Amino acid sequence: MRLTILNQFFPPDLAPTGQLAASLASHRTEQGDEVTVVTGRGKYVPQSGAAAFRPAVDLRIHRLWTPSLGRGTLAKRIIDYAWFYLAAALRMLSLPHQDIIIALTTPPFIAWAGALHRRLHPSTRLILWNMDCYPEALIRAGFIPERGWVARLLRWQNRRLFRQLDQVVCLDSAMGQLLTSSYVRADRPVPTTVIPNWEPADRIRPADNRQRWNLEGQLDLASRLCVLHVGNTGYGHSFETIAEAAEVLREDPVAFVFVGGGTRWSWLETAKRDRRLAHWHLIRYLAEDQFLAAMAAAGCMLISLRDSFLGVISPSKLHAALAMGLPVLYVGPEGSNVDEAIRRYGCGASLRQGDVQGIVEFLRRLGNEAAFAEDLRRNARHAFEAAYSDSKALSSFDRLIEGLAR
Repeated sequence: MRLTILNQFFPPDLAPTGQLAASLASHRTEQGDEVTVVTGRGKYVPQSGAAAFRPAVDLRIHRLWTPSLGRGTLAKRIIDYAWFYLAAALRMLSLPHQDIIIALTTPPFIAWAGALHRRLHPSTRLILWNMDCYPEALIRAGFIPERGWVARLLRWQNRRLFRQLDQVVCLDSAMGQLLTSSYVRADRPVPTTVIPNWEPADRIRPADNRQRWNLEGQLDLASRLCVLHVGNTGYGHSFETIAEAAEVLREDPVAFVFVGGGTRWSWLETAKRDRRLAHWHLIRYLAEDQFLAAMAAAGCMLISLRDSFLGVISPSKLHAALAMGLPVLYVGPEGSNVDEAIRRYGCGASLRQGDVQGIVEFLRRLGNEAAFAEDLRRNARHAFEAAYSDSKALSSFDRLIEGLAR
């Protein structure tokens, strides 16, 4: 079977979507597929560098040139997106007939490049692997008005695109409901499948004796409960309630550690300064080995989500936390993938925005009751093995892909 995966980022870049695309591409190659990856040369974070990457399996990787202006402003993103749209469309038109095309949503609407290939080869099956919902993400971040002409145009494009699709893969049920209600016509239904994101089981293991995190001593974490937040801090995340809880916990042996970057990073810096939070630490993106060491030093994974972003995005921090066996502190709306995991497996606390007391009580109990913490750790790893490992998710993709191919 010829299968193409279409996404702007791919390893060694650190973008989560690229890591997931690589996992699926490698797996399907091992199943005997002829896998092509159409991606860009740009970098999600500066530490990444495509030149040194050598895939472990025989993948056909087309790295398309873009200006690589970065993610600093919306204008720079749009220029990079535009170049990638054009280059990807030309590449997809030139590829030989593909049986399956899987398009992610970086950049938004890139599945149109797959639809162009299908125009030349009508038997091709097109899957949208939806990581984020557009234009909903732009509307709820305040970039465009909900009833403005840009939003109407993008929604019209989505409705047209969904007519080209054979399958939509969503990350949780809330995302599936949003897309189905907004873009799927009753007379032209599109099957929707929920497949949560995952971590490779052999990448993160709670029992591993990993090297000590080189910042652990500097941050004074040895005698403190480390509440760790990793990855992007974007418009879909809210930290006001967390900062208020940190003020209440000022004299407790608790440290809040943020590793990553994003549009909300400056807010975190301001909160640290204005609220005088001595144990509120901000660290830019880490290399792989230090990222794993930081997780091994943590006592809890922090995940936040704005209420208005329910179904629009799905926090990807969950799966690494569960793989490491970390309890999860989630502050966000009910019905998200994180809320569902905590309620189903009892691996942490699911709290709402504004519940400062709930955060304080949970973290104090987590730091003071060893048996409680151990139960949550055990439940977290069980959740990973039961639903969020690569073997579980990739098996779901196998069934989907092979069913479409038949």
